Amino acid sequence: MVGAGTETSTNWAGYAVTHRKPFGSITGKWVQPVATCSDLTSTFSAFWVGLGGFSQSSFAVEQTGTLANCSAGTPYYTAWYELYPKPPVMLKLPVRPGDTLSATVTVVKKTVVVRLKNVTTGKLFTKRLHMTRPDLGSAEWVTEAPSGCDFLGNCSTLPLTNFGTVAFSHASASIKGHRGRISDPTWLETTIELHGDLNDPGHPSQAGANAIPGSLGPDGGSFAVTWQELAPPGG
Repeated sequence: MVGAGTETSTNWAGYAVTHRKPFGSITGKWVQPVATCSDLTSTFSAFWVGLGGFSQSSFAVEQTGTLANCSAGTPYYTAWYELYPKPPVMLKLPVRPGDTLSATVTVVKKTVVVRLKNVTTGKLFTKRLHMTRPDLGSAEWVTEAPSGCDFLGNCSTLPLTNFGTVAFSHASASIKGHRGRISDPTWLETTIELHGDLNDPGHPSQAGANAIPGSLGPDGGSFAVTWQELAPPGG
């Protein structure tokens, strides 16, 4: 399609769409993957849908999703939402591997409505929030290697959990009454590949792995992201 392209990132994998008009909502489903943990290491991964945050000039993200982390070799799974730059808020919505999650983020002026449902259990979290300046310049469906910051405010990408493969589906976004899938020609679509070995001093990465999205399915709103072990240098 016109304008479709691929970008590499130190921390995101998935798809983003952009348009000169503001996005009003985004929705998507995914199946919570299994975290494969080894030794006593701690690793991190997040799966979410959200608005904002994609462009270089971005100043905010409105997002909700789940985590698949390893703490000292033990897997744990958590649901959350975040109105970045505020910190994430962890939810008491139980999540287990194999559960199907359905998420929607809707923004009207300065009101953000976050909705996350565990379709498998029927449990629903929904909250209406206020945000002074939401970013509506993009909509994205993302697998992320989260970042951690020290007490001096120095941040780096954390080690990425081996999540195997995560399947996203039912991905759509809306602008001014028009709703479409990722592949909708109304907007520009970008494929994002997470490359954990990018030597970028501005964005130090400990991801230690790649996460690569596959092509969109025939419905234009489904894809899978696969964890990849990094090839050894020169290999």
